[in-house]
Amino acid sequence: MITYPAMLDVPRELVREVSRLLAAERRARGTRTGSRALTCWYQALLVLAWFRNQGDIALVGAGFGVSRATAYRYRDEVIDVLAARAPDLHDALERVAAQGWSHVVVDGKVFRTDRCAEITTSTRGETINAWYSGKHRAPGGNVHAVMRPDGLPVWVSDVVAGHRHDMSCARSAGVLGALYWAASQLRLPALADSGYEGAGTGVHTPIKQPGDGQILGPDNQAYNLLLRATRCIAERGFALLTGRWRALRRITASPRRIGSYVKAALVLTLLEQPQLRPSC
Repeated sequence: MITYPAMLDVPRELVREVSRLLAAERRARGTRTGSRALTCWYQALLVLAWFRNQGDIALVGAGFGVSRATAYRYRDEVIDVLAARAPDLHDALERVAAQGWSHVVVDGKVFRTDRCAEITTSTRGETINAWYSGKHRAPGGNVHAVMRPDGLPVWVSDVVAGHRHDMSCARSAGVLGALYWAASQLRLPALADSGYEGAGTGVHTPIKQPGDGQILGPDNQAYNLLLRATRCIAERGFALLTGRWRALRRITASPRRIGSYVKAALVLTLLEQPQLRPSC
């Protein structure tokens, strides 16, 4: 095997912060000094290199002189440490309100993954693949996120099976209750797409086109135009996560781990924002 030098385009402060979290985790576990193949710094560097470049974790690990099994174990350890520090939804909404933003945007995304043989029963009583998304025609897991108006994601949910609808996922993730609370107590309404129609007070969605060849009135058309124009900037939140952390573009681990991967990517993104570091 041939090794070669490479550059990793992440700030040194981010590697230092992740290694500090790993050091705290090792102390909590009682890990003896010198008993690991890599120091906290190089373990953090290994996982960030994989996260950033979507490389084969076994090959990335080989570049650091560790075996395939050790590379997988180190990766999962870092993801669990980061995911455990993901913001709580109510705390995130309070922080957005304290920063003076006028609203938040809620959106869902199906993260692609390998096929999974798990089956379930649909609402029609049919046996279906639990992780297959009919909308995207591919297997994946549905994750919801709350974004600031400038597009920065501030919270992501646990993963829900890909076959489920956005509203069903939002209810099971506890998103709607928190958004109602934010709208009433923090004066922080939420904007969403038509997949959240009927979500309730405080969650604004587009007005659907009526049937029978009718068209929306001018007032309703203007409302939809303003809503979509205001919401579109914030919906880049998922693009920010997948563009920066390319390992999210296709997750080859168990679909049930997708939520941890996305939460870890969120924490890394927030750690790269200097103004948010004290809150993470």
